Amino acid sequence: MKKEKLLSTIELTKKFTDVLYLTNKGEIPFDIKRLLKQRKLAYSIRPIDEFSQVRDRLDLIGTVIIDTEGMDVSQQGYLSRIIESLEMSNIGVILLNERVEVPVKSFSLSPSKTSFSMAGTTEGVSADELWVRISVNLAYRKKSTGMAVKPAIPPKQIQRIYKNKLAEQLSITGALVDNLSEQMRLAGLVQQDFLPTQLPSSDEVRWVATFIPAEWVSGDVYDIVRIDEQHIGFYVADVVGHGIPAALLTIFLKQALVMRETIDNNYHIFSPAEVMKNLNVRMAAQKLSGYQFATCCYCLLNVKTLQMTYARAGHPYPILIRPNQRPQQLEMRGSLLGIFAQAEYVQETIQLQPGDKVLLYSDGAEPFIGSFDDTIGFNFTDNFYKIKDLPLVEMMDKFNNLAQGQEIEPSEVDDITAVAFEVL
Repeated sequence: MKKEKLLSTIELTKKFTDVLYLTNKGEIPFDIKRLLKQRKLAYSIRPIDEFSQVRDRLDLIGTVIIDTEGMDVSQQGYLSRIIESLEMSNIGVILLNERVEVPVKSFSLSPSKTSFSMAGTTEGVSADELWVRISVNLAYRKKSTGMAVKPAIPPKQIQRIYKNKLAEQLSITGALVDNLSEQMRLAGLVQQDFLPTQLPSSDEVRWVATFIPAEWVSGDVYDIVRIDEQHIGFYVADVVGHGIPAALLTIFLKQALVMRETIDNNYHIFSPAEVMKNLNVRMAAQKLSGYQFATCCYCLLNVKTLQMTYARAGHPYPILIRPNQRPQQLEMRGSLLGIFAQAEYVQETIQLQPGDKVLLYSDGAEPFIGSFDDTIGFNFTDNFYKIKDLPLVEMMDKFNNLAQGQEIEPSEVDDITAVAFEVL
């Protein structure tokens, strides 16, 4: 098969590309290339590890197909970052795994003998089903970027009719907006009912939590659970995206994240690595529509020994704050939830001591906590340094003030959630 000419950065800046195909194989499968040509779509192919070269011109890309067949496990973290950056630019992503030998019914004039497997599944989809996903992504993309064609101005002699109809429609629309706002407000209240109403503070450990949705409903969720007399499990999870779809998925995450199981009269406490793996398997099994993924950091605290074991899935690293010391990120690898059902997760254990504080947070809080620098690593902000050594309650009050006082563009507003505890 003749390989496609790779898209150069210069070519990308000239015109809108409907489909960007990312692959390590250097070519597009014949069936997909034929589909793109039949639908008269502008398409280009690029190696996955060269995505950074087109990152600055995502405004000229309609949708992205990522062929993960043959991808090295070490690239999963890089793939997660690609998906996150595309989602932030309102670009739909289609993940393909491998060819499926069992043919799938297709309405094409010349259906292929094999079909494509969507990432994380063994279920095949035909070229027509693939086209549906592409067309939906392109329609959403063009609408979000204002590329839709505007209607012509009506003739003067019928403008009055249109004006009256417009006034009527505006009145109906206003009522619908009011109703929708009320429904969203109630949905937000229902979502918050799933959050803990009491925190397990004691003589050994004090807890504080912050939950600031960007809209009525949030794509974040957290929980703090006393599993038994000795163990407390807690986490912060963040669904990629905002609004109702993300909020619905947080409720699923809340129910799917299981910290322990009961067998007869005994129970088994799952380790953080087991919790992440089980949650990822359950999320991948849902075969969610669109491209919904999530991040999470789960910790298990032993309040007697003060040992904390933690695991993460694409989430910001937890932060250990020791009195009069530089804050420390507790680094741990782990891929996003819901992409690869076979993903493995690891865990680490740290010994805490009196005076220590631990902070979990969603990425909406990163602007006033710190940012990554290529030369010195993660660089904490001056404002965070000013509050880190305060008593926990006072520190989190200042944290809330920073969160609510930050000046950012409306399009960049994100949910902010944090869970913190202090060893007394």
